Amino acid sequence: MPHKITLTGSATGPLREYDRYVAFDMREKGSPSAPKGLKKSTFISYTVFVAKKAFNKTGLTKKSIMHEKILIQGEPTLDIPIDECPGEVGVICFQITVLPNKIDKEKNESDEKKEPKQEVSAPSEAQKNTESTKKEEEQVPVSQPVAKEGKKAETVQSEVKEKSVQEKKAEPQKTQMPNQPKGTQDVLSFDDIIVPEEFLKTRPNPEKTQKVIDFVKRTGRLDEPLTVEKESKILKDGYRRYVVAKTVKMDKVPVIYEYQR
Repeated sequence: MPHKITLTGSATGPLREYDRYVAFDMREKGSPSAPKGLKKSTFISYTVFVAKKAFNKTGLTKKSIMHEKILIQGEPTLDIPIDECPGEVGVICFQITVLPNKIDKEKNESDEKKEPKQEVSAPSEAQKNTESTKKEEEQVPVSQPVAKEGKKAETVQSEVKEKSVQEKKAEPQKTQMPNQPKGTQDVLSFDDIIVPEEFLKTRPNPEKTQKVIDFVKRTGRLDEPLTVEKESKILKDGYRRYVVAKTVKMDKVPVIYEYQR
């Protein structure tokens, strides 16, 4: 089974184009906690090889790849000629994703703070209806004669009260959580979700994954909740959205519970 490797960062050198693929250099710092007696590892240089079709779908260019933060998922290789692989380790890329920058994250956080306040400040139609019914209750008994029409006044008051009760019953209850996709039952910590081995062996479609990432950049939330088991927190459906949440580093994710049988 080939070893998998994940890199994050920006290109450290210019983009090199070949017949069916492109290549660029990256580097990452080694682990700061080396065993006693060994020196701490310094920066490790990598040369990444990406198919042209996959690279073009990201929207990156020769200039932007030096400034955008990207996520590379692939496997190391030793079969690349030395003149094409100046890095210490060659990496064949399976998936390349452009990560959101700090400005986009700050906008999403500010939008999340503003949305709940807007919901509280706006008066609902049910409140307006109840206020109008109260005014009718106060006005009706005054307009009716006291002696002969007393019974009619009581019946009108009872009808008004029945209408107000029916309106309250008919009022839809808002169970939707603020700034979460439709159907969300709960919000869990990303680290609490357990991913089965069969999901980890698959690779979501890069184009569809990028569309979900763009949606998160615009709205600050996922388009649909993940499906997990209630007790074990094992992921049952929504692995693509799990990958997106991991890519954009979301602390909390919306979920729907599936109870164990």
